[in-house]
Amino acid sequence: MRINNMEYSKLVKEYSPNSTTLLDTFNAFWTGGLICVIGQLILGGWGMVGLSEDQAATATSMSMILLGALLTGIGIYDRIAKFAGAGTIVPITGFSNSVVSPALEFKTEGFVMGVCANMFKIAGPVLVYGIGASVVYGFIYWIMSMM
Repeated sequence: MRINNMEYSKLVKEYSPNSTTLLDTFNAFWTGGLICVIGQLILGGWGMVGLSEDQAATATSMSMILLGALLTGIGIYDRIAKFAGAGTIVPITGFSNSVVSPALEFKTEGFVMGVCANMFKIAGPVLVYGIGASVVYGFIYWIMSMM
């Protein structure tokens, strides 16, 4: 079956879903904000139990990573991410999700060759490029501070 460009464009338009960019952006914004509010509440809670500001910040990061991993493990984080999109990727819980998801996916292949080998499949490039960029930026900052 041969169709021309005009017919093809008509078919694509007919079968493509309507764009919901504005709604998706709004959902990402408020969901990401809500995750950050939860993190702020956890930070305040750690401060109330007597931790210093630095200790509370560290405990909050650990708590949010644990919460993201736990919610991923029981299948809730993926449902939130499907609704919120990028709103769940940006906070630290998104990093936790990107480590736990592939580990869960490959657990049937065993601990070493499944979980451990695939754990950083998604997060690995983020870590490599993030660390690499921070080294480059640090070097530039160092050179500029010498001037």
